[in-house]
Amino acid sequence: MTRVLVLNGPNLNLLGTREPEIYGTATLAEIDERLLCRGAELGLTVETFQSNHEGALIDRLHQRDFDWVIVNAGGLTHTSVALRDALLGIGRPFVEVHLSDPSKRETFRHVNFLHDIAVERIVGQGAAGYSAALEFIAHHPGTVSNARGKAEAGRND
Repeated sequence: MTRVLVLNGPNLNLLGTREPEIYGTATLAEIDERLLCRGAELGLTVETFQSNHEGALIDRLHQRDFDWVIVNAGGLTHTSVALRDALLGIGRPFVEVHLSDPSKRETFRHVNFLHDIAVERIVGQGAAGYSAALEFIAHHPGTVSNARGKAEAGRND
């Protein structure tokens, strides 16, 4: 069974109350519950993890006890070379998810350290973007080996 880690970065614990006009009204707990159920329906094992601390996210990735990652790095998308390096270093494919579409927001959100090494990007679909990421993973089982090659090609040491 394919194991999927859903990694959520800083401030995503505030979903449901933080700027609902941008991020929606679903809480992270509600999103996580939907993902666990949908993952089971798709034959995927899903684990969720959220932290407001960059190092905790990197430490979780280093455990490598999963086959795929769904990453919503929040603000770290625009700032964290360390998170990028961790995603490259673990050799696991990932789908990048954003509730909003950063390219249609403030200019500083247009910088993205993860987009070129992600196997797939899902942006601007709100909470449904996470489920779309699970669907992608369920329907692309052979992508794992291809994704590792793409990640290696995107390496900027």
